[in-house]
Amino acid sequence: MTSSREDFLRRIRQAVSAGNRPGAASGMEERERPGYQGAGQSPVQRFREELVALGGWFHLVPDAESCIAKVVEIVRGKTSNHVLLGKGSVVDALDLPRRLPEAGISVTSVGELTSESSRDPFFAADIGISGVDYLVAETGTVVLHAGPDQPRSLSLLPPVHLAIAERQQLVADLFDLFPSSNHDQSGTLPSCITFITGPSKTGDIELRLVTGVHGPGEIHVILIDR
Repeated sequence: MTSSREDFLRRIRQAVSAGNRPGAASGMEERERPGYQGAGQSPVQRFREELVALGGWFHLVPDAESCIAKVVEIVRGKTSNHVLLGKGSVVDALDLPRRLPEAGISVTSVGELTSESSRDPFFAADIGISGVDYLVAETGTVVLHAGPDQPRSLSLLPPVHLAIAERQQLVADLFDLFPSSNHDQSGTLPSCITFITGPSKTGDIELRLVTGVHGPGEIHVILIDR
């Protein structure tokens, strides 16, 4: 037993001496960014493939009017269509508080609610529409910074989440995200950064995968390609 233990320790010492330890693998020191995967030649295509593989829906549109038409199409495709609408530069530019009611869709804007009046609209909403802060092509992930105009519950409570983004918000790899994570360029982070990678899933119950238990069971990403 002693001989086996000493032999085992000897091999460990030899491996450490030779550089066989975490961070010192052969060729690792030559890599500029260890762990970086990137998104290939087409980040948009990579994001679409990853999101769809996760069970999400991807919609590429050329301009704002096409985006509004796609939002109306998605909402009308649901049996119930009360929308909870967030704010942000991309979403605000679409003028959805006016355009959706014109299409017969009931809308509640987060900015109109107070802490006292927000509970019922949040729990009654069938669809939550938010902007995004970033999209990560490598993993098909939607990144949201929490704030007064984009609370965490907007993407958590409604059973369907619809996220609207522009091409410039798409980054290739998760490593590209963190140097850009200063909230409003102020040097401080938001209270919460949410990473949404596909619809909500859990396998806790009898090891069976169930969708939509801890959050939306359906996520749509509309990317305005401009």
